[in-house]
Amino acid sequence: MIGGVIFDGVPGLDADSDGDVVYHAICNAITSLSCVPILGGIARDLCRKDGITDSQVYLERAHQTLGRQKIVHIALTIEGKRPYFEDKIEQMRKKISHVLHIRQTQVGITATSGDGLTDFGCGDGLQCFCLLTTLEE
Repeated sequence: MIGGVIFDGVPGLDADSDGDVVYHAICNAITSLSCVPILGGIARDLCRKDGITDSQVYLERAHQTLGRQKIVHIALTIEGKRPYFEDKIEQMRKKISHVLHIRQTQVGITATSGDGLTDFGCGDGLQCFCLLTTLEE
């Protein structure tokens, strides 16, 4: 599961949850705005106490912590040798926009193989960075 989209034939990441690095990156960006620990707090409790491992639930909870701040734009960069991301970027944009109740045009995603220059580019996992722009209403 990456960006809320299933990548068939790809092994999952080693994580307590479904390991969706894109949703986790967005949660971390929201934490930097709301100062509410999502992955280290809310998600950990949902996982350990309630058995909820779906990162979409974590992202929905994170979104609630923004209060009057409304998301204007999300910029995501994914790095990893595999899987191949290009064919799924539009699906990821659609899923993210749906979960966060924003337009698909407000979600930008770039992906790079890393060309073997980092551990991620050599196939040792994935990383995702997220920049989040909000306005207070």
